[in-house]
Amino acid sequence: MMKTVELNKKQTAIVQALEPQFKKAGIVYRLWVGLLLALILFGAYGLYKQIAIGHVVTGMRDNVVWGYYIANFIYFIGVSYGAAMLAAILYYFKVPWGRPIIRISALVAFITGIIGPVFILLCIGRFDRLHYLFIHARVQSPITWDVMVISTYLVGITVFAYLLLVKDFAILRDSPLLELPSWRRKLYSALALRYKGTEEQENQIDHSTKSMAFIMVPKVILAFAVLSWIFGMSLRPGWHSTIFGPAYVISSVATGIALIIGVMWVYRKLFGLDEYLTDQHFRKMALILLVLVAAFGYFTFSEYITSWYSSGKWEAAVTAKLLDFDEFGWAFHLANLFGIIIPIIVIAFPRLRTPNNLALISLLLVVAVWVRRYLTVVPPLETPLLPVQDARPEFLHYSATWVEWALVLAGAATFFIFFTLIPKLINVIPISVYEKENK
Repeated sequence: MMKTVELNKKQTAIVQALEPQFKKAGIVYRLWVGLLLALILFGAYGLYKQIAIGHVVTGMRDNVVWGYYIANFIYFIGVSYGAAMLAAILYYFKVPWGRPIIRISALVAFITGIIGPVFILLCIGRFDRLHYLFIHARVQSPITWDVMVISTYLVGITVFAYLLLVKDFAILRDSPLLELPSWRRKLYSALALRYKGTEEQENQIDHSTKSMAFIMVPKVILAFAVLSWIFGMSLRPGWHSTIFGPAYVISSVATGIALIIGVMWVYRKLFGLDEYLTDQHFRKMALILLVLVAAFGYFTFSEYITSWYSSGKWEAAVTAKLLDFDEFGWAFHLANLFGIIIPIIVIAFPRLRTPNNLALISLLLVVAVWVRRYLTVVPPLETPLLPVQDARPEFLHYSATWVEWALVLAGAATFFIFFTLIPKLINVIPISVYEKENK
C-alpha cells in the first residue's frame, strides 16, 4: 500500500475548517467572476485599439511620456516586493504568529508580481521589438538592470511560493476529510511531486524553502534599489533625490502589508477563519504597519520640506503644483491624509485596532499610495526644464483616455479574479506549518 501523509489533530481541524472554501460556487460568486471577466475583456479591447491605432489613443504625448501604465507598474511591483519580503522573513525566522500569514503574503507577492510587469509592456509601442531588450541591452542603462532583476525575481517568488505549497498539495491529495472530485485529486497528486511525508523528503523541502526565503530578502532589496534608481538617477525634480529609494521601499512594504491585511479580512469573513486569522494577527500586522507608515511620513516630510527650502526654480515648480488645489493639491493632500495621518491615528490607539478598522485603513492606504505613485510620475513630467511654447494643452498636460482606464480596470480585475479563484484550488490557511504540533 502506498504511503500517505498523516495528519495530527491541529492539521485535521484545519482541513475540516477548509470545507466552506472548497464548496460549489453560488450565484453571487459567479456574478462576481462574470463582472471581473467583463472588465478584463474590456481591457483586452482597449489593448487591441492601442496596438491597431497606436499610442495616440492614450493620453501620453511627447512631453508626458508616462502615465497610468508606469504608475501601475511601480505600484504593483512595489507591493509584490514588500509582500515577498514579509513572507520570506516570517518563514526564515519561523515567527510563530506569522504561520497563517505566510501563504497569503506569498500569494500577494506572486500575483502582483505578475500583474506589475504587464503595465510596463503596455508602454512599448512596438511589441515586435520587445526582444531587443535582451539582444541589444545596454549594460549602462538602469532599464536593462530592471529587466534582469524583475525576471529573476519572478522566478524566485514563483519557486518560493510553490515550495510553500508542496506539502499542502500532498495533504489535500490524501485527505479523506474533503469530498473532492477525481480531477482535483489528480491535479494535487501531480503538484505534490510524489511527496509522501518521509523524513528525507521533509528535510529536502524544508531546506529548499528556507534557502529560497534567505535568497528572497537580498533579492527584493536589490530589486527595490534598481527600480528606484531609474527615477533617482535622473535629474528631474521629484525623482532626483537621495531618499527616493528608501521612501519607495518603505511605502511599498507598507502597502504590501496593508494589502495582506485586507486579504486576510476578506478570507476570514468569507470562510469563517476567525480561529486561524485571529484579532491578535491583525494587531501584530498593524504594529508593523504603524512603524512603516510613520517612517514613510517622515520621508515624505523630509522630501518636500527640503525641496521647498532649497528654493530651486525647477523643484519649486513641481512642489507648487502638488500644493496647488487647482492642479494636484487635492490628490496630494488626501493621499497624505488617508495614507499617513489616519492610519497612524487609528493604529496608535489600542481600542481602535479592531480587524474591521484595520481593514478599512488598509484599504485607504492602498488607494492613497496608488495616488502617490501617480503623483510621482505625472507632475514632474508636466514640469519641463525648458519652456514649451505654442503647444496644445494636451501635449503639456496628461489626461488619461478610456483606453488607459480600460487597461487599469482590467489590471485591478485580474488581481481580484486571482484572489477569487485561488481559494477554490489552494487552501488559504497553510496546513503543513503545524506538522510539529500534537505528534
